[in-house]
Amino acid sequence: MADFIIVAAAIVLVAVIAVRYVRRVGSGGCACGCSDSERAPKPKRVEVADTDEAHYPYAAELIIGGMSCEGCARNVENALNALEGTWARVDLGRNTAHILSKTPIDREVCALAVRDAGYSVRDL
Repeated sequence: MADFIIVAAAIVLVAVIAVRYVRRVGSGGCACGCSDSERAPKPKRVEVADTDEAHYPYAAELIIGGMSCEGCARNVENALNALEGTWARVDLGRNTAHILSKTPIDREVCALAVRDAGYSVRDL
């Protein structure tokens, strides 16, 4: 009888863990726990047509908070790349966004784009 109780408890534990995992991953989030319901609407994918760094005389770097996966980094990149004349690259390991621009960079506008995507800017 004791063996039956131990096996039943193990099955219940595995089921609870599985349900929690499916809720996180199945909701459109990633396995780390971030999900669309916790963040602002995902920015549309933005392809930067001009990737010649010589065309971008202005540069800035922002420290980004709240990123936990490559999907988060892509969201921040897309939000910044949607700004006219910008090309952003995000380094998840350093929690930074390197922004190149064809016009002088307004850090507040960039920070607002990041915040609207559901993340924070730590260095303004």
